[in-house]
Amino acid sequence: MAVPKSKITKSKRGMRRAHDAIGSTAYIEDKESGELRRPHHIDLKSGMYRGKQILEPKDD
Repeated sequence: MAVPKSKITKSKRGMRRAHDAIGSTAYIEDKESGELRRPHHIDLKSGMYRGKQILEPKDD
């Protein structure tokens, strides 16, 4: 049976988990409308995605 040879300290455990934190969300400026949007998501203001009209544009 696999048994740890010694206790893993809280410090070592924390060092291992240092890279597991969730990063901040990325936003890019849309080339067409200039609005901020998430990468690989539809621009909600214009309704465009990858050069194609997916949704009806919002009226402001």
